[in-house]
Amino acid sequence: MTRGPGQSPPGSGTIATVPPAVLEIDTPHGLARAHLTKLRGARGAVILGHGAGGGVGSRDLSAASAAADEAGFSVALIEQPYRVAGRRSPAPARQLDAAWIAVVAHLRTRALRGLPLVCGGRSSGARVACRTAAETRAIGVLCLAFPLQPPGRPDAPSRQDELDDVEVPVLVVQGDSDPFGMPAPGPAREIVTVKGNHSLRSDLAAVQSAITQWLSKLR
Repeated sequence: MTRGPGQSPPGSGTIATVPPAVLEIDTPHGLARAHLTKLRGARGAVILGHGAGGGVGSRDLSAASAAADEAGFSVALIEQPYRVAGRRSPAPARQLDAAWIAVVAHLRTRALRGLPLVCGGRSSGARVACRTAAETRAIGVLCLAFPLQPPGRPDAPSRQDELDDVEVPVLVVQGDSDPFGMPAPGPAREIVTVKGNHSLRSDLAAVQSAITQWLSKLR
């Protein structure tokens, strides 16, 4: 259901020629919400999810949205059903994944029909995009502040395998002092280190530049 035009999502660029829209999308776990900014003649679309306790207005998601605009991609910022329902505590991983898959499937066949899709997000949202990359048929995965290992829990398992299992190109933008650690690079996985911690707020220009360059060379 479209509730547009609504407000422009954070980071929407001035080259957008289609009025922004807010879509409410049914999922197996309730309504999700997509803040959509479409470009005429877009070469693809970037679909991004939020972190566990945050929303789509985070500064790094805004920088990523601006980068996508600059590279000629439409943007959809997705609120998971638990956030739409007003809860701050995240749903279990299996529910997050199922809701995400439903949202991407909806956008692929409707608002973003015919466009190659890059999936991603910040922190928890990045993990969801990695785990579901095959099912969403993403052509690439964008990870902002990937939460490799919980701080202060050396015995907790690493989440490196979630990155390793992705079979399409991956960009990870990680703060050099992120307490969650630094993921390892791989054959199709680029790690860009920027100044700052898990919030990625210290050098948003570097965050945006890294994403623009990666999207511009993605095929």
